[in-house]
Amino acid sequence: MTGKLRIAWGVTGAGHYLKESYAVMARLREDGHDITTFVSRAGEEVSRMYGLFDDLKTVSDGSYLNEIFLDSAQGSSFPKIGRFNLKRYDLFVLTPATSNTVAKIVYGIADTLVTNCAAQAMKSGVPCYIVPVDQELDVVSEMPYTIDRTKCGACETCPPAEACPNEAIDGQIDLLKCQGCGTCTALCPEGAITGGGPVPVSIRKIDARNTKALAAMEGVKIFASPRQILEAVRKS
Repeated sequence: MTGKLRIAWGVTGAGHYLKESYAVMARLREDGHDITTFVSRAGEEVSRMYGLFDDLKTVSDGSYLNEIFLDSAQGSSFPKIGRFNLKRYDLFVLTPATSNTVAKIVYGIADTLVTNCAAQAMKSGVPCYIVPVDQELDVVSEMPYTIDRTKCGACETCPPAEACPNEAIDGQIDLLKCQGCGTCTALCPEGAITGGGPVPVSIRKIDARNTKALAAMEGVKIFASPRQILEAVRKS
């Protein structure tokens, strides 16, 4: 692969590697590559929770081969996937890839927008670069905004709830409404609201095995982080 690449980029619902994935997308777009973003339903929800969803518009601006396709807006046949068969893309990148998505790809299940991308990319001979979130047995993930109940003073009038532009706070944070703007954190008099904190997670052995099985599939290359994909594309 040389010169300007036409990249199809899949995003699934993992918080781990999400910010780094979006940062790498932006860097590759700055390098002049086309990037079409395919976002799973969970990927859309989690991107909003972390306040990153609007960043996609700076990467995929809507021009041809730089569009954003959402699973939530697609039909059951996922017609845009036909672009892989027509050789419209030079590379399929999937990061972050949840354990659920990895398992589906390994076992040949293509029932979402992103897993269909993977299936058609492989069938069409399009190289697949994938960053599974579950590779090592222990990882440190990053959480979205949350309320520490041990610090919350249960104020009669809650300044964060009053100011939240999405009405996502009512004693707790509704992450399906939260857009990750961070307005609430500075307004809580008890300092009970935080976002982006590191959390250690133990990976199931079955997920680690699926990741190894994915790495053995024809046309697939596994990377330890999104940054490694940036380096690989720049060297290609």
